[in-house]
Amino acid sequence: MDRQTSTTPPRSIGTAVLGAGPAGLTAGHVLGLRGRDGAIFEADDVVGGLARTVRFKDYRFDLGGHRFFTKLRPVERLWEEMLGDEFLLRPRLSRIYYNGGFFAYPLEVRDVIKRLGLVESFLCATSYAWNRVRPRKVETFEDWVVVRFGRRLYNAFFRSYTEKVWGIPGSELKAEWAAQRIKNFSLAKAAFKVVGLSGDHVTTLIEEFRYPRLGPGQMWETFSRRAGELGVPTYLHHRCESVRHRDGRVESVTFSTPEGTVEVAVEDGVVSSIPLSELVLKLEPSPPEEILAAARELKYRELVLVALVIDEAQPFPDNWIYLHDPGVRAGRVQNFGAWSEGMVVPGHTCLGVEYFCFRGDEIWEMPEDEAVAMATRELASIGLINPARVIDGKKVPVPRAYPIYDSDHKNAVDLLREYLGTFQNLQVCGRNGLHRYNNQDHSMWTAILATLNLVEGSEYDVWSVNTEAEYLEEGEIVDELLSAELVG
Repeated sequence: MDRQTSTTPPRSIGTAVLGAGPAGLTAGHVLGLRGRDGAIFEADDVVGGLARTVRFKDYRFDLGGHRFFTKLRPVERLWEEMLGDEFLLRPRLSRIYYNGGFFAYPLEVRDVIKRLGLVESFLCATSYAWNRVRPRKVETFEDWVVVRFGRRLYNAFFRSYTEKVWGIPGSELKAEWAAQRIKNFSLAKAAFKVVGLSGDHVTTLIEEFRYPRLGPGQMWETFSRRAGELGVPTYLHHRCESVRHRDGRVESVTFSTPEGTVEVAVEDGVVSSIPLSELVLKLEPSPPEEILAAARELKYRELVLVALVIDEAQPFPDNWIYLHDPGVRAGRVQNFGAWSEGMVVPGHTCLGVEYFCFRGDEIWEMPEDEAVAMATRELASIGLINPARVIDGKKVPVPRAYPIYDSDHKNAVDLLREYLGTFQNLQVCGRNGLHRYNNQDHSMWTAILATLNLVEGSEYDVWSVNTEAEYLEEGEIVDELLSAELVG
């Protein structure tokens, strides 16, 4: 039997990897390369997690766009080894729609001046200068952006979009999220770059990226197959129901499957990429009440993706467009034909219209036909499409798409991190596993480090993946320790 497609796991294994997203699949791949016994368990019917590719008739689309870009050369080599010529190099084009106009993104000074006009641009520049010289304590996302862009540009470009994505004001979102996602980008650096006076690298300014020809799911399906060939199979439809432990060690994991419940004993331990709160709440015996309360404090933002099939090859040239205008409920639209021609039927494209919500909201509960009609109407209202060219559509709800960085999250995560640190053979990794807004490469490298911690007794700090210095430092660690084995 092909171990990758087998449906019944053995009663005892070395390491159980929970979740078959980028982090879980990378952990399984590392186990296989190290010759360790293990298996990957996934609740869904497909691998890839939030980075999977959805197939709809003759079309493919992402749950949001997933660029492949990294500074970690071993991770990049892994991607290249997995897909070879199927790993494309794509140009980036993205814009912001705001107040009836389209602005280049990342923001370009010349474009802002052109679109806003001299008077408004002068007021924005004055606002920026004022906030640069005026001392300000940076605690929230709003503080972070205002310091780097000015109050006026924050109100114009960031306030509406932030509230769409997170469902809370920027003043309630912690600055840690902006520091992770935008890093060292600032309006001043962008201005210097525009006039050719800066040689500094600006993290956000990425003009090209890599992308699988058939979408990100192609990458993670390949990872799953390779791990299976190395003796670490993936079991789909296996939802973790409990993680049993004793004396600081995980002893077994219980899964629900279409055939019933199965308990799998673990000899070496568990690498978990499932949501941090979910893992803690599934521990048996249950943790102390303060730990359970901390797990319940963690919040997530859901995503509803509405795919529109258009009988037009290129309604607009962008890979994606941010919809900052408060006049539309959608937050972003992806053009998957511009990501890869392999995703669509020739002469057609598929657009992914993204709506951010909480479970139970109107959009979350909206019937598919109404969601498709709403997305069509909104894109037509801002001139992106001709509604008559929409020939099909599909709604895909995506639970727990984004971990929320609200005022309670840091203390809660710190408590959970300290508690989980008392387990000798339990490691967490990935976006949801750490409750960190990680990119794919971040998730992979946390999985590599977590797996080494488990099977080799290393002591890498999987949690410190946010700062630029740590990014480069850990990249060197991975390069030194894993290059030869991971990429042959």
